[in-house]
Amino acid sequence: MTFVVGLTGGIGSGKSAAAAEFGRLGASVIDADAIAHELTGREGPALPEIAKTFGEQAIAADGAMDRASMRERVFADPSARRTLEGILHPMIREESARRIAASAGPYVVHVVPLLVESGDYVRRVDRVLVVDAPEDVQVARVKERGLAEEQIRSIIRSQAARRERLAAADDVIDNGGSLEALRNQVAALHEKYLQFSSA
Repeated sequence: MTFVVGLTGGIGSGKSAAAAEFGRLGASVIDADAIAHELTGREGPALPEIAKTFGEQAIAADGAMDRASMRERVFADPSARRTLEGILHPMIREESARRIAASAGPYVVHVVPLLVESGDYVRRVDRVLVVDAPEDVQVARVKERGLAEEQIRSIIRSQAARRERLAAADDVIDNGGSLEALRNQVAALHEKYLQFSSA
């Protein structure tokens, strides 16, 4: 059986940087967000159901899901968010399971932003790793991507509270500091996970 680490953290916590470092050290990285982008990209398998449910205006001119308008829509309307999740989550889970089964690395780092919120994923991983950063650091990082502060704080509020995530964690990376500090923590965890995966 493949040893699977579920990596999670709030927006702007540094999940991608941590995952990239695990990948560089040889772990197989499977990112639920990347799978979601494939499913909702041009000719993505989720598009027919999204168009049928939300109307053709949910599809952008380039043939992919209109992410900006859908983001606004689901944040304004929780029932729309649940509907979209109901379409995407089963497809993401199925594709994740397929990629985990086919993975070649010594262990898998499965990046799932909503790991703690969706209890199903917690049961599908061997360890939960939380990348943690203070909220002000999260906001500053995400602002660099061009989102407004109010929108960022609204996303943070919609995610699991920091204390909930930390309570669910088997391991924590403190990513309030430098990239070097992040790399050192990942390197230590990598050694630990290699031992677990070969046990």
